Amino acid sequence: MEDTAFDVIIIGAGPGGYVAAIRAAQLGFKTACVEKEDLLGGTCLRIGCIPSKAMLEASEKFREAKDSLGRFGVKVGQVSLDLPAMLQHKDNVVKANTKGIEGLFKKGKIARVLGHGRISGPGTVSVDSGKGATTLTAKHIILATGSKVAMLPDVKPDGKAIGTSTEALAYDKVPKHLVVIGAGAIGLELGSVWARLGAKVTVLEYLNRILPGMDLETAAQTQSALAKQGLEVDRRKIQLTEAIKTLGEHTVPVKLHRDVTAQVRVTVKKEE
Repeated sequence: MEDTAFDVIIIGAGPGGYVAAIRAAQLGFKTACVEKEDLLGGTCLRIGCIPSKAMLEASEKFREAKDSLGRFGVKVGQVSLDLPAMLQHKDNVVKANTKGIEGLFKKGKIARVLGHGRISGPGTVSVDSGKGATTLTAKHIILATGSKVAMLPDVKPDGKAIGTSTEALAYDKVPKHLVVIGAGAIGLELGSVWARLGAKVTVLEYLNRILPGMDLETAAQTQSALAKQGLEVDRRKIQLTEAIKTLGEHTVPVKLHRDVTAQVRVTVKKEE
């Protein structure tokens, strides 16, 4: 790039980064935003809040058409799922949002720098595009590097048998049985999506409640609503071990109470 000197450089183009870049440009600062992903918007817009809400809305419409409209006198005949079309709708929603940010960047004359950025010295940012490094300078640097999936110790996702919320937004078929580890907002949202679409969903939670951080009354009402959708919340203390990462029969310890642990035989096999 020709111009490498700026008033403000933001590393990260998620909801914190792109908003900071737009505001800096509005205040008259010469601004650059460094982002390693092709699409702007960060985790929230690309693989988090926005696509999950799109899938929540689409799956609810499917459930409503299949199970609820009849009692209102609306006859729709045999309802079937077109999962590729639903996923395409989700992708279109994401693209529309990211394109909107691109438009705001152009309007504010914000330099979009593609690559992995790091602070390499006082007032300098080194950007590795994969094809070479560029050094940018600025009076002010804002770090908005966002979030990433928190993994369990010694558990490596393969994107198939074991995955993260990213893979759960793009399954090419409805799982027969989906186990969600963690009853926070992300796990419950995606569990709800696939339960509505026909999967058996079991949510494993270490705590004695769902939605940590929310008040107990709201959490209890949410769990009741999710149970009606078919989500099973299991609060037993499940310890993941090296054994369950391989196919075959294994013994897995299941903590049933504070001082009580049972040994459970588990068969791990590929889904047919």
